[in-house]
Amino acid sequence: MNVVVTIQHPAHVHFFKNAIRELAVDESVYVFVRENDIATDLLTEYGIEHEVLAGRSDSFLQLARTQLRYERRLLERARQIEPDVMAAIGEPGVAHVSRAVGSTSLVFTDTEHATLQNALAFPFSHRIYTPTCYKDSIGDKQIEYPGYHELAYLHPERFDPDPSILSEIDATEDETLVIMRLVSWDAAHDVGNSGFDGVHEVVSRLEAEGARVLITSESRLPPSLERCRITVAPHRVHHLMYYADLFIGESPTMATESAVLGTPAIYISSIELGYVDEISDEYGLIFNFYSENREHNGLRKAVAILSDDSPTKWERRREALLEAKLDTTSFMLDEIYNAGRSK
Repeated sequence: MNVVVTIQHPAHVHFFKNAIRELAVDESVYVFVRENDIATDLLTEYGIEHEVLAGRSDSFLQLARTQLRYERRLLERARQIEPDVMAAIGEPGVAHVSRAVGSTSLVFTDTEHATLQNALAFPFSHRIYTPTCYKDSIGDKQIEYPGYHELAYLHPERFDPDPSILSEIDATEDETLVIMRLVSWDAAHDVGNSGFDGVHEVVSRLEAEGARVLITSESRLPPSLERCRITVAPHRVHHLMYYADLFIGESPTMATESAVLGTPAIYISSIELGYVDEISDEYGLIFNFYSENREHNGLRKAVAILSDDSPTKWERRREALLEAKLDTTSFMLDEIYNAGRSK
């Protein structure tokens, strides 16, 4: 069986990496990527062979041109490969090209507000996979599953935390660690949205509680906060998240990653998502703050969590989540093999 997987974002590398490795044992897997330093570095770090089909885009006009170039090259390669299955996360190119080459497209998504991307991809996709908590109804192509994207790589069957990560940042086991994530807000589906207003104030308040704040940011940090920037390699960050006491940030993906690892998460953003809401409402591992006072209210909750004297409750909540959710990689592999056999 020939399988094509496309990557547009570092999170897609994490999502597909285990499936790619298992498929590659007996099948032919071809990985194509749009140029992205972290994504390509991760693919290299994980030993996944890949081919870059298009460069960066710094504006919407350039993005349109890059997408056309990318899809043209993907079509050329797909005609050579003759894939049985093409898989991606919310990617229009796979949906379009699969129709032209007689392949079956499997498109995974958990992002309701990616309206432009969804409008371009969904009409041409053969199968669209969403978590059961996805808020939109897509139609007959939609296949729901009880899981999250993040459980493709952070399910206990797929992830073993490495305590040596603490020595990499000169931390001790009894040190209070808070991971903060700042996003750039330049993705097409992020336009018009926002998160933090006063990062300095948040860091100062958390440090006043005795926490060490470790920042991961898509943008340049103010010079006074560069001391907080995480210096560990991107493929090691999840180990740090496991041993952290709290996550606070603008990224729903990292909030969910923290939650499924048993680390409570404060999500501060104007963007509401089905999977974030479910983890908040059903499992109490994410605390969402969407309102105009989201930074103030989120910080107050963060301080309360750091003052909590019963940290084992987070592990109990994690166990409840894991009992209800599946290993997303195993589900994905079943669907890929089923799609390949049905051709």
